[in-house]
Amino acid sequence: MTPPLTYSDEVAAARAEGRPVVALESTIVTHGMPWPDNVETARRVEAAVRAGGAVPATVAVLEGRLHIGLSPEALEGLAQRTDVAKLSRADLAACLATGGTGATTVAATMIAARLGGIDVFATGGIGGVHRAAEVSFDVSADLQELAQTPVTVVAAGAKAILDLAKTWEVLETLGVPVIAVGQDVLPAFWSRRSPHPAPLRMDDPGQIAAAHLMRAALGLPGGQLVANPIPPGDEIPAATLAPAIERALAEAERQGIAAKDVTPFLLQRIYDLTEGASLTANIALVLNNARLGARIACEIANRRGPAAATASQTL
Repeated sequence: MTPPLTYSDEVAAARAEGRPVVALESTIVTHGMPWPDNVETARRVEAAVRAGGAVPATVAVLEGRLHIGLSPEALEGLAQRTDVAKLSRADLAACLATGGTGATTVAATMIAARLGGIDVFATGGIGGVHRAAEVSFDVSADLQELAQTPVTVVAAGAKAILDLAKTWEVLETLGVPVIAVGQDVLPAFWSRRSPHPAPLRMDDPGQIAAAHLMRAALGLPGGQLVANPIPPGDEIPAATLAPAIERALAEAERQGIAAKDVTPFLLQRIYDLTEGASLTANIALVLNNARLGARIACEIANRRGPAAATASQTL
């Protein structure tokens, strides 16, 4: 059985010509930002990828088809809908099989990127181990996806609402390379620095591309996480954020918010408590990751050479 895939014209042309493509998730459009900030940000992120020499492929499920790349009309329509499912590995196939519509998380976007022969995926932040996970067992499927799906993911670290220490420990246990860019400590989403030392550091997109290709040559499963700090002028210091995060977490616990509803609830409350500063920072870091993702994708394409265009047609 062949998965029901639809490529945008732009992505299809790039695949045919062996040009670099960067996958983009759609939950940031449907669950991460309010209208019209969501569609405006999505357009800016796509433009940043193009400016970097690559082709953007925003991923979503529309009426039972997995779209790799969205037309401007489809993107705007998705951004205005309120009935869109949030899809991860567990429910992606069911949504496709039942003709549903859904936005892809990190895990589901990685699956789509693999199906489409796309090496690089740029996002805001990955999911991870939630606080008090020793009681709730709330651990994002993103971590297992990084361990098994061969895609390089560019993010500003894990979301700051998570238990970052446990998140990095799990990734180490799963054998996922975590590469900090430009510094020796890992970023913390809205903040450039965390207390956690980086397991690896690479400042050159060419090195990151070479590591991606070497993993494939060695037959290693899984991808790699590129932890790209938010630009200095756009960050919110961790000390400023801490009270807002703690308050939002306490409110979620009191209200019994759980599972997939936790992250959207927390992000919305932190937006309210920071008077919108978290959204401004979120947009800045996503754009920064899109720019770096495009550079890495171009380096991978250059190293593969023209033969990759022929091979991509069989995917």
